[in-house]
Amino acid sequence: MAIDDSMTAETGTNRARWKQDPEGVRADILAVALEEFSRNGLSGARMDDIAAKTRTSKRMIYYYFGDKDGLYLKALEAAYKKVRTGEEKLDLEHLPPKEALERLVEFTFDHHRKNPDFIRLVMIENIHHGRFLEQSDAIKKLNEAAISRIAYIYEKGVQEGVFRDGLTPLRIHWMISAISFFNVSNSATFSLLFGNDLKSVKGQEILRSDASQAVLSFVCK
Repeated sequence: MAIDDSMTAETGTNRARWKQDPEGVRADILAVALEEFSRNGLSGARMDDIAAKTRTSKRMIYYYFGDKDGLYLKALEAAYKKVRTGEEKLDLEHLPPKEALERLVEFTFDHHRKNPDFIRLVMIENIHHGRFLEQSDAIKKLNEAAISRIAYIYEKGVQEGVFRDGLTPLRIHWMISAISFFNVSNSATFSLLFGNDLKSVKGQEILRSDASQAVLSFVCK
């Protein structure tokens, strides 16, 4: 059988890419995997489809991630890392407490709205009762940092007399997450039941402001 020169060239190009930019290849695989897992679930996602969309081979995916479970776990870790890295870049420690908390709420609301794959993946992980998240020390550390960040803002606010005493950073985090998560997770059913007003650009701007005001009202004196 004759070998197609174009296929040979493409294979050679891919191999060169794997060697020259392994982290880029990994990132590409994880981005596609996140989309596939969030759309089809762990059992429904197919490695062949992921490989086809990354322009790499299934063999290389197994080389990098071991198996489908390993790829799913790394995609879950990457998704959490993205949101926590975004929080770090806000540089909240140098802002007044109320402004810092407001900015954190708005960032979380915007991140979740712009990354529905993250929300769906978290929902899928809940279906699995957190079985994969439980295995990940990386995710636990990322979320410990998130709580520590809120703790710093909250304690600073209490010391300055703008936040009421007696709350916990975890309760504040829960409230921020709950509002921002529901906005995406229940978007389809809520819109079908009550219309699309809140799903519009203007509606989302209003809800973003409502979320910020709700959290600040909960925390402030």
